[in-house]
Amino acid sequence: MSYRTALAEVLARAVAPCAQVTRTEGRFPRGAVTAFGATGLLGLTVSTEFGGAGLGLPEAAEVVARTARVCPATAAVLRSHYTAVAVIESYGSPWVRAEIAAGRHLASLALMEHEDGGQASEAQLVTSRCTAFRSGGVVALRARKRRVVAAGEADSYVWSSRPLGTPDGLSLWGVPAHAPDLFVPARPDTTGPPGSAMSTVLADPVLVPADARLGPDGGGRDIVLHAVLPWLLGLRSTAGVQVHHITTAGVQPADSLAGS
Repeated sequence: MSYRTALAEVLARAVAPCAQVTRTEGRFPRGAVTAFGATGLLGLTVSTEFGGAGLGLPEAAEVVARTARVCPATAAVLRSHYTAVAVIESYGSPWVRAEIAAGRHLASLALMEHEDGGQASEAQLVTSRCTAFRSGGVVALRARKRRVVAAGEADSYVWSSRPLGTPDGLSLWGVPAHAPDLFVPARPDTTGPPGSAMSTVLADPVLVPADARLGPDGGGRDIVLHAVLPWLLGLRSTAGVQVHHITTAGVQPADSLAGS
């Protein structure tokens, strides 16, 4: 079955029937996400080596665009997922990549820390106040991440922090959602599409294995610039929907980012 055929089936069978309830009641579209996983669409951009479809940004953008016409919340979840997978594909573990390909793992982004409700700049995405301290094979991450899509619903987050070994820069981590001391407040963030489960995620601190780092220590800035931002902007522009329906990480329009 082609991904277009699978998408048409999922939109008709799982997304459209629940879109109104998702929008009016703010209920996370768990059934739609499960259907996307079962048909291989969550693993659309995972390498075929791990069981994914091995496709790229253009195909993911088509999936997001068509989904956005039916359910903006589900589209927001997919935008954050596909962008996170772009990082995981390059730096994540084989096990996580295989789980995503099998449709059993939903990823999201936890990069934002600014407190106001405005749009984030490129500079805010490539800096972090999150502290990281290593003790043996364990790293403690302490932060308050804001505007996280699928908060409390995703299986893992691509998480940013200060580097371990240098005072400046950025490091990225794959943080499991089930990790102890990871807390999601009950009240969702009202700036996201209703049902997208956009909220704050607190780590006070959260402990992760040292090998959960995605890429080199201090190399997160380049990863954000060359993987995260192109996917966020590409998925947004192709979907052709309003900015407030595309807040996977609160990124500004492309012309604003270019001037940062």
